[in-house]
Amino acid sequence: MPIEVNGTAIETDEEGYLVNLSDWSEDVAKEIAKAENVDLTENHWEVVNFLRQYYDEYQIAPAVRVLTKAIGKQLGEDKGNSKYLYELFPYGPAKQACKIAGLPKPTGCV
Repeated sequence: MPIEVNGTAIETDEEGYLVNLSDWSEDVAKEIAKAENVDLTENHWEVVNFLRQYYDEYQIAPAVRVLTKAIGKQLGEDKGNSKYLYELFPYGPAKQACKIAGLPKPTGCV
């Protein structure tokens, strides 16, 4: 089921994750976020960019517990907790944030 971004059809799977990770751009992220009812703020972008760096380094999208710990280490304890991340991404910080970041669905997410 493709999404349209700047006149280009971007292929997604049945859950809305990008089929080709190389199709990701900030405009694609904004379109996915809009479909997810998420208004991207600076705090959202901080998590999205963190996830993209994490994926580049480890070639895996982190599950929520790993994500929470890793964010806490890099961005501070005030951001490395489930409450904060669920406020940003109410449908699941790992699952929803990874979708917006153009990454595959995290391992272990249903």
